[in-house]
Amino acid sequence: MDIQKELQYKANEVDSIIVKYLPAEEGYQKTIMEAMNYSVMAGGKRLRPILMEETYKLFGGNSKALYPFMAAIEMIHTYSLVHDDLPAMDNDMLRRGNPTTHAKFGEAMGILAGDGLLNFAFETALKAFDVEDDKEKVIKSLKVLADKAGIYGMIGGQVVDIEEEKQNGISHNRINFLYEKKTACLIEASMMIGAILAGADDEKVKEVEEIGHNIGIAFQIEDDILDVEGDPKLMGKNAGSDEKNHKVTYVAFEGYEKSKEDVWKLTGEAVGILQGMPYQNRFLTALLYYLTARNS
Repeated sequence: MDIQKELQYKANEVDSIIVKYLPAEEGYQKTIMEAMNYSVMAGGKRLRPILMEETYKLFGGNSKALYPFMAAIEMIHTYSLVHDDLPAMDNDMLRRGNPTTHAKFGEAMGILAGDGLLNFAFETALKAFDVEDDKEKVIKSLKVLADKAGIYGMIGGQVVDIEEEKQNGISHNRINFLYEKKTACLIEASMMIGAILAGADDEKVKEVEEIGHNIGIAFQIEDDILDVEGDPKLMGKNAGSDEKNHKVTYVAFEGYEKSKEDVWKLTGEAVGILQGMPYQNRFLTALLYYLTARNS
């Protein structure tokens, strides 16, 4: 399997779904729609909606209720990136080879675009009620989405990320908390929602959450590694931004070799859980491995 070719094909499919849920660029407030749409369609691998869809397929799902949640998870992920790039946070002017949202539309509109995407994500997810007869599945999925994106999830991780800049050091527990919340939570949400909407029982949803947890942390550690050794042309951003922003990363804490070992260990555990499922998804297994060996 050519995983990169297959991933690009699936990302294009996701784009065709997402674009149907984006707001029309009209009215006196159309600038915010333009900034939101620019942010979402600026590129990316669409890993979270792809993970959601592949987990959904793993459990035999067959409903259009998945589509609004696929769009919603990407909107939430995008809003987090828009806010991460702001001058008050990472102060990045380039993402995926393009000007960041605040660089193109101004800082104030960058803030509003992030706010708009977060709120619009839930407006979009709610559309699942229109196409899903089993309303309980949608309710459970919305609860997961809200929890994993909020102060007990991704936002909580971002708080620790900002506060660590003021610290002289970081404990192992705090850096694990940071990666679990800031990165892993949305990956967990993606896979859990796919499982829930497909009708998986609570035990399987919990196992899927564990897979997402491991892959999310491994993904973030690999991101730290790429920030040190990655090619800016492939990443679409300048390398060394963590050092520039005085951020203590997993690599700085554990060292390069240990970090690489932990990425493979976490991935192996996640794949082990996946292969223990009564169902198989060959592409999903390949994708989990790919995420630990990517170059961008």
